[in-house]
Amino acid sequence: MSPARSMARGGRSRASVTRSRRRRWLWIGAAALLGIGVAVGISRIDFERALREITLPLRHDDVIRQQAADKHLDPALIAAVIYAESRFRDQESQAGALGLMQITPQTADVIAHLSGGTQFVTGDLSDPEINIRYGSFYLRYLLDRYDGNEVAALAAYNAGTGNVDRWGGAALDLDSIRFTETRAYVEEVLDKRQEYRDNYAADLGLAH
Repeated sequence: MSPARSMARGGRSRASVTRSRRRRWLWIGAAALLGIGVAVGISRIDFERALREITLPLRHDDVIRQQAADKHLDPALIAAVIYAESRFRDQESQAGALGLMQITPQTADVIAHLSGGTQFVTGDLSDPEINIRYGSFYLRYLLDRYDGNEVAALAAYNAGTGNVDRWGGAALDLDSIRFTETRAYVEEVLDKRQEYRDNYAADLGLAH
């Protein structure tokens, strides 16, 4: 074999090796980019889920669904009331309201009387299931009292039936609420109800 042919064959061999290495690195680069893309996608989903948990939390959705069905309520409305009252944290207010739906012992006594309950004790309000059951019962009671007027019912949940009766009762609208805090509360609940419908339809049994 002549030196020229040997050199030409060696040149082709080196070029082939170079192309193979280049293809290998391209595949490695593509795989790395794909992996990064998948990781970023997963991270974004996790981040969005974590952010939603902070900005619009939802817990005890099974209890909310059950109580909504039992009391003929919109589950998103119950969730929105819990959000406005406690941000889904079991806590006690300065006024002595307890639990997720911030029910005072006095209101709980009224609810127990209206519902025919006889075994109620204040400590029960720290139980999420009992608290949501009592809060949902009271919300249903207020809606019935004010002929389905959600503004009036929510205002009464926040400021009491005595104030709502003075402000217009079943005819109450947002502009007639005299307490700025109560008006803001009603607006927040109604806004959050839509957000819960938009973000948690399946969890709340609203998906079709």
